[in-house]
Amino acid sequence: MQFIITAYDYTDDRALTRRQNEREAHLEGIRKRKESNEVLYAGALLNEGGQMIGSVMILNCPSREYIDKWLEVEPYCTGQVWENITIQPFAVPKMFL
Repeated sequence: MQFIITAYDYTDDRALTRRQNEREAHLEGIRKRKESNEVLYAGALLNEGGQMIGSVMILNCPSREYIDKWLEVEPYCTGQVWENITIQPFAVPKMFL
């Protein structure tokens, strides 16, 4: 089953610093999940000035509960980077899988 995650960062003065501090650990986890075909696509949301303000991911995971367990250990969650996260079921056409 596919899901789309939209996650907006905190907006306090230290938010970008926390993102930068957790970035390598976050990307390493994404790389591993990409190799196992759980992450189909991912990228940063940018503001008008090109600064990262959040993330979008399209996932192929067995369930919403599976994603919730992953987010419990995701560095952008544990490191207080993502403040507002939405998770929606998403249909990726078979031609893209």
